[in-house]
This record gives sequence, C-alpha cells and structure tokens, in this order.
Amino acid sequence: MDKVVASPADAVADIPDGASIAISGFGLSSGVPNSLLAAAAEQGAKDLCLVANGVGGAAAKLIENNQVSKLIVSFTARPNIESAAAEKAAAGHLTYEMVPQGTLVERLRAGGAGLGGIFTPTGVSTPIANDKEVRFFDGKAFIFEPAIKVDYAFVCAYRADRLGNCEFRGSAQHFNPSFAKGARIAIVEVDEIVEPGAIDPHRVGLPGSFVARVVKRTIQPDRSALARFRRAPDSARTYNGKSAWTRHQMAEKAASLLPEPGYVNLGLGIPTLVANYLKGRDILLHGENGILGYGPPAAEDQVDWYVHDAGGNYVTERPGVAYFDSVTAFEMVRSGKIDVVVLGAYQVDEAGNVANWSTPEQVGGGIGGAMDMVAGGATVMILMEHRDSRDRAKLVRSCTYPLTGAGCVSIVVTDLAVLRRRDGRFVIEDVAPGFTEEEVAALTEMDVSRAPV
Repeated sequence: MDKVVASPADAVADIPDGASIAISGFGLSSGVPNSLLAAAAEQGAKDLCLVANGVGGAAAKLIENNQVSKLIVSFTARPNIESAAAEKAAAGHLTYEMVPQGTLVERLRAGGAGLGGIFTPTGVSTPIANDKEVRFFDGKAFIFEPAIKVDYAFVCAYRADRLGNCEFRGSAQHFNPSFAKGARIAIVEVDEIVEPGAIDPHRVGLPGSFVARVVKRTIQPDRSALARFRRAPDSARTYNGKSAWTRHQMAEKAASLLPEPGYVNLGLGIPTLVANYLKGRDILLHGENGILGYGPPAAEDQVDWYVHDAGGNYVTERPGVAYFDSVTAFEMVRSGKIDVVVLGAYQVDEAGNVANWSTPEQVGGGIGGAMDMVAGGATVMILMEHRDSRDRAKLVRSCTYPLTGAGCVSIVVTDLAVLRRRDGRFVIEDVAPGFTEEEVAALTEMDVSRAPV
C-alpha cells in the first residue's frame, strides 16, 4: 500500500473543474502546502471552491489565475495587506463565506467523522449567526453549522511513511488533521518520506487511513512573513500634545493585570507583546494553532521554524510545553479551560460588545479565532489604542462594525487608560502618566466612570 507519488504535479493531476479543496496553513507561511498549490496553479483546474484559514501567499495564485469561484475561509483580508481574494470578491468574480477558525476545523472534522454538523456557541449574536438554526442547551444559545466535506485536501506534515502515517512537529499541526479527515482524497506534502516503522507509533498524528497520497516538498516556505510580525513599533502616540503609553508599555500593563495561576490566550497584533512581560509568572500561554506553555519571542539564534504562536511569532519553549491540533486548541477554549483572552479590537461599546474582524472598508475581513475565544466564558481583555488612525473613538456608545461577541468584554487597556466593566459600565482604573481621568473621558465616546477612591 505505497501512497508515495513522484511529484506534486502527479499528485494533483486528476483534479477536475468544480472540485472543492481544503488547504491547510496557519498564517502566511506556517504549514502551507506551497508545492501542491504551485502544481494546482499549473494544472489549471477552474471553478474551484477553496476551504482554508486564509488564502494569501501561494494560495492567492489560484485566485489571481481566475481558477476559484468560491471561498469558505476565516480570512479574506488582513489590515494593510493586499488581498487577491478581497479584490476578486469586490469585483464579483467569486463568492465567499466567512467562518470562525474553531468552527471551520470542527466542520471539517465532523465531515470526516460522518456527522451532519455541530451546534456551537461561537458566533451567537453576530452576523455569522444570520439565517442559521439556533437551539438552547442548558439555557445557552447554540447555532447549527453543517459539516464540510471536500474532494481534496492539501495538507503538510513533518514526515510521512509510505503507508501515509504522518508525524507533525511543534505547533505546525494546526488544521492539518481535521482538513485531511474531511477530504475524499487527502494529499500530504512532507519534508521527509521514510519507510514504515521509522516513525514512532506514538508520534503518528494522522493515521494513514486518512491519507491518499504523499509527496515530497519541492518548494520551501517563505518564512519572511512570520519574522515580519515580530517587529512591532514602540513609538507612542500623542494626545493633547502629550505622549501616551507605547505598545510595549500597554502590553506590560496588560500583563500586570493577568491572574495567577492562569491559562491565557494572546490574540494578533499588540496582544502578542504581552509574552515579553510574563517572566517568573505562573501563567501558561495558549495558541489556537496548537501550543500551550510557550515563552517569549525567540532570538534569531533560537528560532525553530516549527514553533510559533498564533500571531506568527517564533517563540521559545518553556518546560512542559505541549503541542496538539487546532481542534484540541479550540476545545480548551469552548470548554472554559482558558482563563483570560487578550484581543485587539476596532471598537468596544458600553454594553461590553466587541468588534474586531471587519470594517466597512473591507470585503469580508479576518475572523480568525476571536469569535471562538469570546464564546468560551473566559475573561476578555481588549488591548488597543484609544483612538484609531483617523482620530475616531474606539470606545463607543454602540459598535457600528460587525460584532465579534456580545456583552463579553471585562477589561480594556488602551494607550491612555485601564478600564474595567463594573455593574454594567466601564470604570477608569488607571491612566497614563501626565493624563487625567477627565482628559481620558473627553477622548472617549462611551460614558465612563471614575474608580472609587
């Protein structure tokens, strides 16, 4: 039962027009099946439906070639990054469905498990729930999401044997198992092909029964995108002619508010900087790509290409670190095993609602794992600048952008202040040096209170 094929071109040769393909990959370069994507672009099948976290990088070539008519994704666009998907969707050349990451992996897992779908709390009271069946279990609302089955899956592994048994490494497992299970034909792109028996049976992360074809990687990943996200600027914005907290100072302030012991998830952007300020703390960091217990960003000479957080930062391993797939990562979130979630946002309003995945200027947007994170009952801390790049309030009376979650925000840390929601309203607990509570309130659209003395 030898499942090895000679080349990526041979592996994708039978893909017909109209096929559906699940494409693994977390971020722009982690675990992206670049060799298979390049071969598919050359093969030329059209009217494809792509199911993926995002379709940047190598996947964008299929869209640019007008080979794609539909997307089922967590990201169509990212801030300040050009997107072929958004451009084609805006022009009416393809349709898209936005799906939260945790829901996406569960829908593929359900398809592979022979189930009809799942009921999930993720997305309740947001646009994702529109026109979907809602049921209540133990008094809590859940929406029905149908299983996803695809014709093909392009996934990646560290190693595979000729029987199709796959071994993953570090936090690069993420979507691969669930995407492979949901496919009629799963094609695995690997760094190394070995003989049966060479992989310790305890390290098989995807059994060969789920795998149809194995092919050696021919195009190495472009890892420059991951490195880029580590270089966050540390300059301070000014308000009323005075400097506010820098991004690193905001992260340090947020870190000081985290409870111990605790499991904490850090979202994209400024929240990833919090990892720099947890030394000596009894806090374990969680990433939805499948990592628990990682440390601060890795120095250049410490980088392991397979070990990164959900924001794309290469990170260090702490003693006791654990790796798993994204299905398990989101199980931790939805089951209440994560204590605090730190997210960036576009808007937070008086009711504790948060919007962080789309703006009116975007086609689609980037849901990522945020909807899953706020649906799991964790304390939600928002870490963002006080006003946006156009000097508009981000702490508003009512969110005007599509909601990520309703009534879920407990703490907000901005570059001007720390606010905590108490008795139905936000209270100013701390302000940046040189500013007063009155100044913060004047720069805030929502009504806020002062902390009691």
